[in-house]
Amino acid sequence: MYSSTVMDHFHSPRNVGDLPDADGVGNAGNPISGNTIALYLRIADGTVTDAKFRTFGCAASIAASSMVTEWVIGRTTEEAASIENHTIAEALGGLPPTKMHCSTMAADGVRTAIEDYRSRHGTGRKD
Repeated sequence: MYSSTVMDHFHSPRNVGDLPDADGVGNAGNPISGNTIALYLRIADGTVTDAKFRTFGCAASIAASSMVTEWVIGRTTEEAASIENHTIAEALGGLPPTKMHCSTMAADGVRTAIEDYRSRHGTGRKD
Protein backbone atom coordinates (compact mmCIF):
# COMPACT_ATOMS: atom_id res chain seq x y z
CA MET A 1 0.00 0.00 0.00
CA TYR A 2 2.77 2.48 0.92
CA SER A 3 6.16 2.97 -0.73
CA SER A 4 9.35 2.12 1.11
CA THR A 5 10.04 5.87 1.39
CA VAL A 6 6.71 6.47 3.12
CA MET A 7 7.41 3.62 5.52
CA ASP A 8 10.92 4.92 6.22
CA HIS A 9 9.65 8.42 7.05
CA PHE A 10 6.85 6.92 9.16
CA HIS A 11 9.13 4.61 11.18
CA SER A 12 11.99 7.13 11.41
CA PRO A 13 10.50 10.60 10.98
CA ARG A 14 12.97 13.42 10.50
CA ASN A 15 12.88 16.76 12.30
CA VAL A 16 10.22 15.88 14.87
CA GLY A 17 9.74 18.38 17.65
CA ASP A 18 9.37 22.04 18.44
CA LEU A 19 11.63 24.87 17.36
CA PRO A 20 12.02 27.40 20.16
CA ASP A 21 11.78 30.96 18.88
CA ALA A 22 10.69 29.80 15.43
CA ASP A 23 10.50 32.58 12.87
CA GLY A 24 7.29 31.14 11.43
CA VAL A 25 4.73 28.65 12.74
CA GLY A 26 2.09 27.04 10.58
CA ASN A 27 -0.89 24.94 11.58
CA ALA A 28 -2.99 22.94 9.16
CA GLY A 29 -5.24 19.93 8.97
CA ASN A 30 -8.58 18.90 10.28
CA PRO A 31 -8.81 18.22 14.02
CA ILE A 32 -12.18 16.54 13.50
CA SER A 33 -10.62 13.86 11.30
CA GLY A 34 -7.57 13.70 13.57
CA ASN A 35 -4.94 14.83 11.06
CA THR A 36 -3.12 17.99 12.12
CA ILE A 37 0.34 19.49 11.71
CA ALA A 38 2.21 22.21 13.53
CA LEU A 39 5.23 23.23 11.45
CA TYR A 40 8.04 25.41 12.81
CA LEU A 41 10.53 27.22 10.57
CA ARG A 42 13.75 29.07 11.25
CA ILE A 43 14.55 31.54 8.48
CA ALA A 44 17.71 33.58 7.85
CA ASP A 45 18.25 35.96 4.96
CA GLY A 46 15.11 34.71 3.23
CA THR A 47 16.15 31.04 3.38
CA VAL A 48 14.73 28.27 5.56
CA THR A 49 17.58 27.04 7.75
CA ASP A 50 15.70 24.64 10.02
CA ALA A 51 12.29 23.00 10.24
CA LYS A 52 10.53 20.88 12.85
CA PHE A 53 7.05 19.44 13.08
CA ARG A 54 4.47 17.88 15.35
CA THR A 55 1.84 15.82 13.56
CA PHE A 56 -1.12 13.81 14.76
CA GLY A 57 -2.47 11.41 12.19
CA CYS A 58 -1.87 8.32 10.12
CA ALA A 59 1.36 6.96 8.63
CA ALA A 60 0.95 9.07 5.49
CA SER A 61 0.47 12.25 7.54
CA ILE A 62 3.61 11.61 9.56
CA ALA A 63 5.62 10.67 6.46
CA ALA A 64 4.44 13.75 4.52
CA SER A 65 5.30 16.01 7.46
CA SER A 66 8.74 14.46 7.79
CA MET A 67 9.42 14.73 4.06
CA VAL A 68 8.28 18.34 3.83
CA THR A 69 10.75 19.39 6.54
CA GLU A 70 13.59 17.82 4.55
CA TRP A 71 12.36 19.41 1.33
CA VAL A 72 11.98 22.93 2.74
CA ILE A 73 15.39 23.29 4.44
CA GLY A 74 17.72 25.28 2.21
CA ARG A 75 14.94 26.74 0.07
CA THR A 76 14.03 30.40 -0.13
CA THR A 77 10.77 31.47 1.43
CA GLU A 78 9.41 32.07 -2.08
CA GLU A 79 10.29 28.50 -3.12
CA ALA A 80 8.92 27.09 0.13
CA ALA A 81 5.64 29.00 -0.18
CA SER A 82 5.11 27.61 -3.68
CA ILE A 83 5.22 23.94 -2.65
CA GLU A 84 2.39 21.80 -3.98
CA ASN A 85 1.05 18.60 -2.46
CA HIS A 86 2.03 16.53 -5.50
CA THR A 87 5.69 17.52 -4.93
CA ILE A 88 5.56 15.93 -1.48
CA ALA A 89 3.69 12.87 -2.72
CA GLU A 90 6.22 12.34 -5.53
CA ALA A 91 9.14 12.72 -3.11
CA LEU A 92 7.55 9.98 -1.00
CA GLY A 93 7.32 7.64 -3.98
CA GLY A 94 3.59 8.25 -4.31
CA LEU A 95 0.60 8.15 -2.01
CA PRO A 96 -2.69 6.31 -2.44
CA PRO A 97 -5.45 8.62 -3.74
CA THR A 98 -7.25 8.32 -0.40
CA LYS A 99 -4.15 9.70 1.37
CA MET A 100 -3.33 12.68 -0.87
CA HIS A 101 -4.95 14.96 1.71
CA CYS A 102 -1.95 14.19 3.94
CA SER A 103 0.43 15.80 1.45
CA THR A 104 -1.97 18.73 1.13
CA MET A 105 -1.89 19.19 4.90
CA ALA A 106 1.94 19.26 4.90
CA ALA A 107 2.04 21.80 2.05
CA ASP A 108 -0.57 23.94 3.82
CA GLY A 109 1.58 23.82 6.97
CA VAL A 110 4.55 25.23 5.06
CA ARG A 111 2.49 27.98 3.46
CA THR A 112 0.91 29.06 6.75
CA ALA A 113 4.34 29.06 8.45
CA ILE A 114 5.72 31.31 5.69
CA GLU A 115 2.67 33.58 6.00
CA ASP A 116 3.24 33.76 9.76
CA TYR A 117 6.91 34.61 9.20
CA ARG A 118 6.02 37.37 6.76
CA SER A 119 3.38 38.87 9.04
CA ARG A 120 5.68 38.84 12.07
CA HIS A 121 8.71 40.20 10.27
CA GLY A 122 6.94 42.65 7.97
CA THR A 123 8.54 41.16 4.89
CA GLY A 124 5.43 41.06 2.72
CA ARG A 125 6.02 38.83 -0.28
CA LYS A 126 9.59 39.92 -0.94
CA ASP A 127 11.99 38.47 1.60
